[in-house]
Amino acid sequence: MEKIILTRRVQLIINSRDKEVLKTYYDQMYEYQRLVCYAANMINTHLFLQDRLRDLVYLTTETKVKLADAMKDEDGILTTSHMNSIYRLLSANFLKLLPSSTLSNLNQALYRTYQSNREVYWRGEKSMPNYRKDIPIPFSNRDMTLHEEEGGKNFTFTLFKIPFKTYLGRDRSGMRMILRKIANGELPLRQSAIQMKNNKIYLLASLEAERQRSEPDPSLIAEVSLSMEYPLVVKIGREEFQIGNKEEFLYRRLSIQAARRRLQIAATWNKGGKGKKRKLKSLENYSEKEKNYIESRLHLYSRRLIDHCQRAGAGTILLVNQSYKEEVAKGDTVLLRNWSYYGLKTKIAYKAKLANILLMEE
Repeated sequence: MEKIILTRRVQLIINSRDKEVLKTYYDQMYEYQRLVCYAANMINTHLFLQDRLRDLVYLTTETKVKLADAMKDEDGILTTSHMNSIYRLLSANFLKLLPSSTLSNLNQALYRTYQSNREVYWRGEKSMPNYRKDIPIPFSNRDMTLHEEEGGKNFTFTLFKIPFKTYLGRDRSGMRMILRKIANGELPLRQSAIQMKNNKIYLLASLEAERQRSEPDPSLIAEVSLSMEYPLVVKIGREEFQIGNKEEFLYRRLSIQAARRRLQIAATWNKGGKGKKRKLKSLENYSEKEKNYIESRLHLYSRRLIDHCQRAGAGTILLVNQSYKEEVAKGDTVLLRNWSYYGLKTKIAYKAKLANILLMEE
């Protein structure tokens, strides 16, 4: 049965109460993250440069431009394989600073991403990604072994010689059950990552999930229209209904933007201090409020759509007139800024794949 990789985010805390030890561990994690960011940008630079050596017209005509091992191909320019050439570069610069498994997993992940997008990079239709300092730190599943605490409330593990503990809270998403299956070996953990963001630590656990066994009818089509009045308008046979509405999606988003603008204006009169941190302290709560609200709405809308299709037995989702709507949105800056339907399409796509439903677009 075909499997799909899903990522689940879990908040972590460092399992220590010693302030000096905590400071040392946090400094280590931030240094790892800084180095991973540096390494990721270096990988992308060399991958693109190796592929486009033929464009460097200022080199001599005798320069070979074939990405192959020179020992195996007379036209090759590399002293080893394409992927291993990047790993050797990473080893020379970071092997004493980062774990080897982190370098290997980072190299593999970015190499796969580059290979899947190389054609659009070359044509200039998509820019090369530029990684920031909050980039996740990858690690192998062999580097982490989960242990369930007595009482089953949280889980502990050691990674990079740092003791971690999960912080699940009320756990409305059922993450505790997933972690218990991982700890018991019932659910395989794939290459995962750990991320430092906004002074919080998150585990980005990659899991294998099987497609659902139900076999919907591909001939039964759910026609879906994405609009501003209603995020999703669904028609299955004679039944038509709406998912979400303008008031909860667009107006709520605009109100968050307006509230942030008011705080920005008012911050002019805030008491200053050393730097801008104190002056802009009132804006901290709004730093990602809009993004988090939209993400939660899009997940909810896409989940409701898939649930409706499964209840009706629809095996195909057709996005009606979507290409035309996206072209119209490009000419309206307000619409383009607040539409957010690329993210909605992405979430519909992976949920549909998991439910064995075909997604089409016209």
